[in-house]
Amino acid sequence: MHDISLSRARLPATLEIEVLDEFGEAKQQAIAAERALTIYLNKREIVTLMTLGADPEALVVGYLRNQGLLADRRDLQVVHVDWEVEAAAVVTRHLPEDLEERLGQRTVTTGCGQGTVFGRLLEATSLRPLPATVLRQSVLYQLLDNLGAYNETYRSAGAVHGCALCRQEAVLDFVEDVGRHNAVDTLAGRQWLLASESADADIFYTTGRLTSEMVLKVAQMGIGVLVSRSGVTQKGVELAERFGVLLIARAKGRHFQAIHGMGRLELDAVPARRPGDRVRA
Repeated sequence: MHDISLSRARLPATLEIEVLDEFGEAKQQAIAAERALTIYLNKREIVTLMTLGADPEALVVGYLRNQGLLADRRDLQVVHVDWEVEAAAVVTRHLPEDLEERLGQRTVTTGCGQGTVFGRLLEATSLRPLPATVLRQSVLYQLLDNLGAYNETYRSAGAVHGCALCRQEAVLDFVEDVGRHNAVDTLAGRQWLLASESADADIFYTTGRLTSEMVLKVAQMGIGVLVSRSGVTQKGVELAERFGVLLIARAKGRHFQAIHGMGRLELDAVPARRPGDRVRA
């Protein structure tokens, strides 16, 4: 991408504290960092995010992109993060003409730490058509197996969500943060900062719930399959149907629940039933 002034203000995702275990013994335990970062867009305060701080520039860019406050990556001039004042300054050549109206219309979502969606984005209907990716059951199982190697922060400290861009069973990029919305925004920001779109990614994975804002953000990235180990909400199902997103919920081990999967899910690895499994009529 074009040259921009970009800070490199990454901080460790975990820190250690002393805890007492169930035996009364003191030991060092890694915990997830949680840091406040206030975003300023052309000197206009936008929002304060709570984040690990592991890739703050990408998080900030992805957040503004997914909120529709940055429309073109070529407009970006400056992305500077300063942890001493817990602020991120973003300078862009153009702002939305209806910026104040957008900022005045806030929807508090179900995102961890209370996500915010500006400007009635949940009513968006102008997204580009998504690819009708066909997902093979065997590919899903292999992807779930491969993802087990990527949750480093969760294994050491817990208290975080993870998101991944995938191409079939291959994991292209993986991000952890204290909220799943932060993780998906960071992935979106990395795409812009690395001047790469998500054309190579055809599956998005998250450890969090499949809610309306998760479906919307993945659809904005042009990806037609969204997989989670967690459940789905009513609004998430409605938006997935509108945008053409195949949802795979409660994907753990060899179990999953596919939503809007007719013609999009190829059952090529149906597991054998175990004694006692219920057969639904």
